[in-house]
Amino acid sequence: MAAGNVNPFNVSDSEEEAEQRQDGADTERSPSDEAQGHSLGPFSHPAYSEPAILLSSNRTSPSVDGIPASAAAVAGIGVGSAETRVSLDAIAAQLLRDQYILTALELHTELLEAGRELPRLRDYFSNPGNFERQSGTPPACKEQGVGPGGPLNRAGSISTLDSLDFARYSDDGNRESDERVAVLEFELRKAKETIQALRANLTQAAECENPSQERKNYKSSPEIQEPIRPLEKRALNFLVNEYLLKNEYKLTSITFSDENDDQDFELWDDVGLNIPKPPDLLHLYRNCGNSLTLHRDTVDVAVSVDPSDLPGDYFTQEPVQQTEAIQQQQQEVVQELEYQISLLNSEKQSLAEQIKKLQSDIQALQRNVSSEPTTVVKSTPSKDPLCDKPHLDNGQYLDIRGVTETDSPLDANTTKTSTTTTTTTDCTESTTTATQPHNKLKSQSQQGKTAVKFDQPNRKLSPVFHQALLSFCRMSADSRLGSEVSRIADSEQSVMLMLGRCLPHIVPNVLLAKREELIPLILCTACLHPEPKERDQLLHILFNLIKRPDDEQRQMILTGCVAFARHVGPTRVEAELLPQCWEQINHKYPERRLLVAEACGALAPYLPKEIRSSLVLSMLQQMLAEDKADMVREAVVKSLGIIMGYIDDPDKYSQGFELMLLSLGDPSERVVSATHQVFIPAFAAWCTELGNLQSQLIPSLLTRIEKLLKQGEYGLDEHKLHMYLSALQSLIPSLFAVLLQNAPFTSRANLQGDVPPIEVTRFPRPASPLQDVATIVGSREQLAVLLQLYDHQLQHEGTTGWDSLLWVVNQFLPQLIEIVGRINVTSSTCVHEFSRFFWRLCRTFGKIFTNTKVKPQFQEILRLSEENVDATTGNGILTKATVPIYATGVLTCYNQEEDRKLLVGFLEDVMTTLSLSHAPLDSLKASFVELGANPAYHELLLTVLWYGVVHTSALVRCTAARMFELLVKGVNETLVAQRVVPALITLSSDPEISVRISTIPAFGTIMETVTQKELLERVKMQLASFLEDPQYQDQHSLHMEIIKTFGRVGPNAEPRFRDEFVLPHLHKLALCNNQQTVESKRIDIATQLFEAYSALSCCFISEELMVNHFLPGLRCLRTDMEQLSPEHEVILSSMIKECEIKVENKGIGEAQGSISIAASLVGEDAKTKFLSKMGQLTTSGAMLANVFQRKK
Repeated sequence: MAAGNVNPFNVSDSEEEAEQRQDGADTERSPSDEAQGHSLGPFSHPAYSEPAILLSSNRTSPSVDGIPASAAAVAGIGVGSAETRVSLDAIAAQLLRDQYILTALELHTELLEAGRELPRLRDYFSNPGNFERQSGTPPACKEQGVGPGGPLNRAGSISTLDSLDFARYSDDGNRESDERVAVLEFELRKAKETIQALRANLTQAAECENPSQERKNYKSSPEIQEPIRPLEKRALNFLVNEYLLKNEYKLTSITFSDENDDQDFELWDDVGLNIPKPPDLLHLYRNCGNSLTLHRDTVDVAVSVDPSDLPGDYFTQEPVQQTEAIQQQQQEVVQELEYQISLLNSEKQSLAEQIKKLQSDIQALQRNVSSEPTTVVKSTPSKDPLCDKPHLDNGQYLDIRGVTETDSPLDANTTKTSTTTTTTTDCTESTTTATQPHNKLKSQSQQGKTAVKFDQPNRKLSPVFHQALLSFCRMSADSRLGSEVSRIADSEQSVMLMLGRCLPHIVPNVLLAKREELIPLILCTACLHPEPKERDQLLHILFNLIKRPDDEQRQMILTGCVAFARHVGPTRVEAELLPQCWEQINHKYPERRLLVAEACGALAPYLPKEIRSSLVLSMLQQMLAEDKADMVREAVVKSLGIIMGYIDDPDKYSQGFELMLLSLGDPSERVVSATHQVFIPAFAAWCTELGNLQSQLIPSLLTRIEKLLKQGEYGLDEHKLHMYLSALQSLIPSLFAVLLQNAPFTSRANLQGDVPPIEVTRFPRPASPLQDVATIVGSREQLAVLLQLYDHQLQHEGTTGWDSLLWVVNQFLPQLIEIVGRINVTSSTCVHEFSRFFWRLCRTFGKIFTNTKVKPQFQEILRLSEENVDATTGNGILTKATVPIYATGVLTCYNQEEDRKLLVGFLEDVMTTLSLSHAPLDSLKASFVELGANPAYHELLLTVLWYGVVHTSALVRCTAARMFELLVKGVNETLVAQRVVPALITLSSDPEISVRISTIPAFGTIMETVTQKELLERVKMQLASFLEDPQYQDQHSLHMEIIKTFGRVGPNAEPRFRDEFVLPHLHKLALCNNQQTVESKRIDIATQLFEAYSALSCCFISEELMVNHFLPGLRCLRTDMEQLSPEHEVILSSMIKECEIKVENKGIGEAQGSISIAASLVGEDAKTKFLSKMGQLTTSGAMLANVFQRKK
């Protein structure tokens, strides 16, 4: 058979063609082949040839019933007896020549499934020219030309037998659509094959990109890195992108894909390699060590076969099939060798682990031998050359794996066999005993005990028999666990080594809820293990022991870390524990990051001081700024406080100050609270030691407050003000401790003698133990002595030479009072913050200090004179926040009778002064609001107001009436009935109309807050008298105040009061305002009415009131607004329209409601009828559907 293109019809009965074919194949086979038939070569598969009777056998392929001529023709191919075997290629050629295409196709399919494809059939069926047939004739080859019937109509594509539907040549007619689909499917397959072939060429081109000489240079110089080839780059890019996607690095993957826009990462075939996809990066990384092989010298070898040894027709029998068979065999051999290599690699790893283990045992044995001499068992040296090797065991184990060995002399083979299950070879054998099972003692104990001896049986069995007998005791010493079980540790060091090997395998198999039970074991092993790598692994296990440790588990781990640090010292803590913390600083679980934050604080006392102030401080600062979990930042702040208690580097003060501000500005209340409780006291203690508490820390905060007030002229940042002021408040105990510790009497402080106990209420309740002055000073007894001397010094000896106290009196207090005068008095938050600050300051520094140092400075600037009220002169101090802060922050510190009298007198004087001066009452209102929040001061405030009620000046009485409005909301109803209402009724009958008008807001507030009917009726009568009394008909200001009060209290007042009193009177006022002739008064009343109606429109109003009072009032108001304020008129029109719609909807809703009520009365009857009708529908499903259809 020619090696070129195959002519499927080259088998002919003519001798000329046979001779031509024989001449063309001289180079491939001998002339005798044809006479002998196609015999099997030595490497040929038996299926490559079949007997001549194959076509007439019972097999379904390739024989076909009804073609005896073909069988006869094929049988006649062989030139010999009937037993001569004919090759499959000859059979295929005969079938194609006789146009048995279906039979040839079945033969081709069978051979493909069996893996024995014939080139002749493959080339024929893949050649589209073989299927260009004429009408009425079967397909033939291209050389036969076009038949007389003309060419067949074809689809516009190449047609082959793969896509040819022979049914279309039947009598059923043409099937154009089916033909088209079949042809297109074949074209798709061919296109894919072409693409694969092109990729193969691309692969070869890419591999040959670098010249061979350059590759040799890279191989000869391994230190020179060979440049990456394009093919390698695309493959690595695909694997890297796959790794990023698998591990949730989606943004990185997107960026990586954008940077490699010339590559499609969805399809591996886009890489351009015609090879299978390699494993992922993780698999390659894990197996990179196993695939490394040692460099060995290699030589090229070749194997040849003598041609004379092969049959004569060997080279003519399907060389392609033989090559494929050989390749398949070679692939199987390669796979088997790779499997053996993997087994050897795994065995090599286990042996390497055993060698490492034995080396550590040798080191331990050497140390033990050098420290304590041990006794050895008397033995005779063996002549086995293996005995010259040193013992690999460390002398610390009792090996029970030797139970299969004997101590009698055996031949070399027996000894070698009996020791294969042990890790070492015992080279000392007894010369007196015959068989001693279980008596192999591999080492002596550290106490120098003699070897353990066992009773020997008085038997004469051979050692080999004993060995075989004991082999039935099933023991497993080959595995890792079996190796550990078979060796018993008898010293501390050997126990540590064993635990270090076993714990990494034990921990993953323990329940998560019980893993804390392993903490003592892990820590003890990590403390005492001699290998740094093993210690690091154990500490890593400790920090990763529990996936999300709870509070109790974290406390247990921290306790263990502290115990470890105490045992090993600062060097190992820095080298072994801190790296574990650093690894978990960005862990995805907040509980693990919380463990790191807490560990930094717990380990602070056991770290080198350089590490405390550098690495640990930086770690905590990073977590405070970046961590998103509140509980982690809270733990960070507490750990920072602990660091501040141990730091001694003065250069870190500025960093500590910034950390304090950062913690105070945290959005979480938990973090801010931890800052006040832990960080600020610890930082203040360090500043006290540095001597800059009064010189730097407190002045820095005061400066920031002043700067904030300057910037806040158009809007004060109250959050920052609270932050700085709260920090100052937390520093008060430390400041007072500095005064006591630097006082002139400190040296005289003596704990001997009777010391009076400290009063329970002497100091404000501290936010934490660190803010307790007794804790800062040292003890409660020491504080009691210092307080006694402190009060005596202030009262009798003065402050001469007391620099720390003089700084407070001469610098700190004046600066604070100046700041207070600059804050906005209408800001209740600021007033409250400063009030609490001065209250804590005065209570901490004591009553004597408050009376002699604080009050005089306030009284100096709050002189009750008209010049302090006149704001035009720039000296209106009584109208500023200094008044409420002095009244609520200083005068309320102590609650004795003289203190209360002083407070009452101050408030009365302020009220009188402000009233007579026609000054704003904001400072007095702020004082009443702040004091009114505490019920203990309600009686006191009512006393002050009664002073104003009976005052001779109408201005003071007006002020008192307006103050009642602020007080009513917080006072209980009993006091309202007994003290407030009588005072207001007294004022409502005042000769001055302005005083009577001033009571209206207070009456409105009572209607809004009080629930007692009697009180409400009294107030209602008083308001009715204001509206209905003829003497008030022309009182424009009274009407204005009443309408304003109605709009304020109407939505919250009792509904009956609103419906029966407020809405009708508003209607009357609106109606009267239409007849108002003074335009200014008319617009004032209309504006107030508009505000009142806007507020009341949100309330529920019945239809009757809506029709009779609310809508008519709105229409009257719209009449005013049409002339006075068109923009308000538009809003009023929309309000009127909405109200009208509500009225209409209510009417419709009531009609529907009456229908629903009537329906509910007969609901049960209808329900019964419906269910009875449903029960009748048992025969037809269509009838059931008709029940729910609407009637037409």
